Amino acid sequence: MKKILSFFTVMLLFTVSISAQGFKVKASGEQTFNFADERGRNQASFFSGTPIEDITGLSNDVKGSVTFKVNDIKTLRGKIFVPVASIKTGIDMRDEHLRSANWLNAEAFPEISFKIKKVNYVKRLADNKLSAKVTGDFTLHGVTKEVITDATLTYLDESEQTKMRAPGDLLGIQANFNIKLSDYGVNNKLVGQKVAEIINVSVNVVGSNAK
Repeated sequence: MKKILSFFTVMLLFTVSISAQGFKVKASGEQTFNFADERGRNQASFFSGTPIEDITGLSNDVKGSVTFKVNDIKTLRGKIFVPVASIKTGIDMRDEHLRSANWLNAEAFPEISFKIKKVNYVKRLADNKLSAKVTGDFTLHGVTKEVITDATLTYLDESEQTKMRAPGDLLGIQANFNIKLSDYGVNNKLVGQKVAEIINVSVNVVGSNAK
């Protein structure tokens, strides 16, 4: 009897583990979400904090797409990218320096991107909301390094309310991770003084699966 109970306990835990890998929503099968937004509501930000000053760079020109099976978020693949020229820090001259060859060199390396490779440690926060560790290739200044980001993904079935944002089902992604500038070949003399060596990257985007 104990062996039977033990077997059913293991099966129950296995079933719960499997069910926690995806969304419990109306949609099914494979879905693709596009993050282009002409209204500029999607954002990627870059934060540098030093004793001298804090700098926040912000882009409202986030693009890209992801594809995944609704019941298995571990199938998530895709790419999100930001044009370097779209990053604003609040000071025009500083923005020019950021785009220059001495810094991010927007002419030679026009995009910053994150390409998803793997999803692990999935946890269900609600039927339509999951948290996970997402591993991907982050490319900056022409250099690509693997990074792991904490991400929260929210799936919204199409409704009259969501249509105010965009047609179709919506997928929201919030992600946050740190990078080291020297790992990407950015070695300006101001790094570590007026600009932090460690930069925090945050992404807050909503995509639609409307065709």
